[in-house]
Amino acid sequence: MESAIMREKQIKQWQRTAKLGLIEQANPDWQDLWLDLMP
Repeated sequence: MESAIMREKQIKQWQRTAKLGLIEQANPDWQDLWLDLMP
């Protein structure tokens, strides 16, 4: 849990373009993942 909090704090300091790049690596089609999380 501590490592997740540290990672969150690190990412919060990034510029918006870097955050968008991280999202695009994991989800290049920008699919809505909400339906995958809900049963």
